[in-house]
Amino acid sequence: MTPRRGFSFAKSRGKGSCFPVLGFILLCVLAPVVFFLARGLYAADLDYISDVPRKQVSNWREWQALQDLKSLLSEEVLNVIVSSTNDLGPFSLDNLRKNLSASWRVVGLETSNSTHELNQPTHVRQEKPKMKDGRSSDGIPLWTDSPAHETRRHLIEKRREKRAAELVKKDNVVIVKLENAAIERSKYVESAVLGKYSLWRKEIENENGDSTVRLMRDQIIMARVYLSIARMKNKVELYQELIFRLKESQRALGDIVSDADLHHSAHGKIKAMGQILSKARELLYDCKLVTGKLRAMLQTSDDRVRSLKKQSTFLSQLAAKTIPNGIHCLSMRLTIDYYLLPPGKRMFPRSENLENPSLYHYALFSDNVLAASVVVNSTITNAKDPSKHVFHIVTDKLNFGAMNMWFLLNPPGKATVHVENVDEFKWLNSSYCPVLRQLESSTMKEYYFKAGHPNTLSFGASNLKYRNPKYLSMLNHLRFYLPQVYPKLDKILFLDDDIVVQKDLTGLWDVDLNGKVNGAVETCGQSFHRFDKYLNFSNPHIARNFDPNACGWAYGMNIFDLKEWKKKDITGIYHKWQNMNEDRVLWKLGTLPPGLITFYGLTHPLDKSWHVLGLGYNPSVDRSEIDNAAVVHYNGNMKPWLEIAMTKYRSYWIKYVKYSHPYLRTCKLNE
Repeated sequence: MTPRRGFSFAKSRGKGSCFPVLGFILLCVLAPVVFFLARGLYAADLDYISDVPRKQVSNWREWQALQDLKSLLSEEVLNVIVSSTNDLGPFSLDNLRKNLSASWRVVGLETSNSTHELNQPTHVRQEKPKMKDGRSSDGIPLWTDSPAHETRRHLIEKRREKRAAELVKKDNVVIVKLENAAIERSKYVESAVLGKYSLWRKEIENENGDSTVRLMRDQIIMARVYLSIARMKNKVELYQELIFRLKESQRALGDIVSDADLHHSAHGKIKAMGQILSKARELLYDCKLVTGKLRAMLQTSDDRVRSLKKQSTFLSQLAAKTIPNGIHCLSMRLTIDYYLLPPGKRMFPRSENLENPSLYHYALFSDNVLAASVVVNSTITNAKDPSKHVFHIVTDKLNFGAMNMWFLLNPPGKATVHVENVDEFKWLNSSYCPVLRQLESSTMKEYYFKAGHPNTLSFGASNLKYRNPKYLSMLNHLRFYLPQVYPKLDKILFLDDDIVVQKDLTGLWDVDLNGKVNGAVETCGQSFHRFDKYLNFSNPHIARNFDPNACGWAYGMNIFDLKEWKKKDITGIYHKWQNMNEDRVLWKLGTLPPGLITFYGLTHPLDKSWHVLGLGYNPSVDRSEIDNAAVVHYNGNMKPWLEIAMTKYRSYWIKYVKYSHPYLRTCKLNE
């Protein structure tokens, strides 16, 4: 029994494993045969390939790889691959080479031919290989698209072009909307009028009111550039044409700043100039040469502007020093008439008010009759009770008779006026006053009176203003001697002669100065009009005693407590610093720097609405600030009685001038 069962088990096992055993035997027998046959074929192929050019071998291998892919992949898969690569052309290994991402390229095969081909630059236009019977010039079959694929490619390209056009159209619409919004916003921006030659001037309301003028100026600049290059390259005919067109454009433009002022023939000249410039560009354009010429022109223009600025500053300073003929005429006529008066008629009424401390006293030091009349007239016009106001006017010997005569002929209502001559203050002499002693020195005389010296103007425009004759006059320095001039008064309001009063000023006498001597409006901003602007902080005396960031304040309308002045010996402090500045090493000439030093820590800031400055130099003072100010100040060179005054501010001063007075009409002083 046992052997029988063993036989049946072996029999059944043999039936189940017959084919695997047979396959194994065949594999063992055939594998060596296949190996030796393939080796022989490969050697034969190498012998054949060695006789064929390398490029053909490469193409043949690609074709062979495609055939292998076709045999391995189904037709549906191949159709998907071909459809997805329509934009790249027929499917080929060459496309994969050209479009392969840099991150997928093989590194380290610099010596291989395939790597060399991958690194070659691709060109937009490539010459197609000649085809014959569906084969390339190398005799290798090519992959061709079916009509359906060709149609699909054309549809995709049209769809892309349509989409691109839509996007461009949308971009243009968005740009137009943004430009329109910007234009609307710009209409609400009120720009400051910076001067006649500003591009943002208000008098030209047209948005592009000078675009043609600017175009002509640009053409003239380029014509000068090409003119220089044409002369350099000996282009005589072009040189003559450029000269003719340049002179023609310059005559047409002249001093015009607005398109509205151009002659109707200007557009023809612009066109002709454009044609000759186009011709010059074709014949002469050289980037290096043109850039060099423009840079040289820019440097020359910059030097010329600097020179003109210096001349302008000098002329404006000269104009500021000059007394207009009308005012000089007025002063002479008044002086003659005053000294023709009997002595008994030269006295002012209400002289008892001059030392009454309960009244409102003003100090006005001036040699300008017309300016002083405006200060007094504007103050009295806006005062609630003129009878309580007393004006102490001090002038020089030359204008003493004129100043008296004017106020005798034009008394300020119920107010009190008193005129004094500074030359009659016997206590004001060189032994007491450092400024007078310094003005008598030879160095100061040379500084002021030797204007023809070759080194005089070489100091620069910044120093020209300090040569103004007002710094030689003691009227300018008398403000440091108020207790000596008015010993019986407790408080006094100092006024410059270039101010206009617009409101009642009696409230200033009620301001609590908190023990300070001077009440003034501060003028400093973030970094403007601070002590370091006026004083020399490189000097140890200044650096030790003052803060460079301390805020400056304005002279021109100041309320002074004369009792505190005497207690703190303000005049003595002024004398000390003035003696130290004999060589002008602490500050330059003027009265504001010594005022800042003398009243350092002794000045109480007033509300800014009391005193608005800048009407003599700043064209952009806010109109609302001027209208709300109690006093407006024409500090600067552009005084309202000069021809260089800013017309936009002159009306505030003019309305207090009595142009109907016969003396003003005789001297041709008109609005």
